[in-house]
Amino acid sequence: MADSTARGSFVWHELMTMDPQAAIGFYTKVIGWGTEIFKDAGQPYTMWTTSGGPVGGVMQTQTPSAPPFWLGYISSPDVDATVKQAAGLGATTHVPPTDIPNVGRFAVLIDPQGAAFAVFKSSSDQPDGGGLPKAGEFSWHELLTTDPVAAFDFYQKLFGWVKTSSMDMGEMGEYQMFGLDANTPFGGMMKKPADMPAPPHWVHYVKVADVNQAVEATKANGGQVLNGPMEVPGGDWIANCMDPQGATFSVHATAAQQ
Repeated sequence: MADSTARGSFVWHELMTMDPQAAIGFYTKVIGWGTEIFKDAGQPYTMWTTSGGPVGGVMQTQTPSAPPFWLGYISSPDVDATVKQAAGLGATTHVPPTDIPNVGRFAVLIDPQGAAFAVFKSSSDQPDGGGLPKAGEFSWHELLTTDPVAAFDFYQKLFGWVKTSSMDMGEMGEYQMFGLDANTPFGGMMKKPADMPAPPHWVHYVKVADVNQAVEATKANGGQVLNGPMEVPGGDWIANCMDPQGATFSVHATAAQQ
């Protein structure tokens, strides 16, 4: 699992699905990830890898009735204190603070509007690599929620996030971007469209060399394209997709790459 000493950074992304082997076959073709078995997990666990190392993992969900989904892990200097603070701010605890031997400590929470996220403290003191995301790494984190103002207040208090720029999306309301500082956004929040059947949730974007190629690979390997490819302000390109098991994911390429 990626290390980070910074409070509020997304450091790991985990796919919970009923068919990990099918998911591995899909994402290795669409994203180009390699895989590596993690032997100390206590249950079958495969890591997604890039040339820079692991960026996430995939495991079989323990709740058969739950739909497949991607879970983002956010760094915390003290998982137990973060869980306690989150509870005081209206969150619920799905998985209490738990140790992963030789890796770190984590917990899974549900924010006050209903979106799931995890907090993580590495057992290693080594900081992460930082810098701009490379191909195969996660580059953007988007929250679709029923109350963006309340949601930002919750995460700001928990992780110290600050508002950067925002965009007026007309009937869809404001798209508020955020980061650890005012100059480097790494995500955005917006009101969940009323016609979207899914509950509030995080959408995690993976950096790819070519969004069009990723979209074609998604369709060729049994996935669906829900939106895009489309150009976003600044010239970058994105697409929102669904894998064959039903987990949503998104891809992103910078303007210079498309």
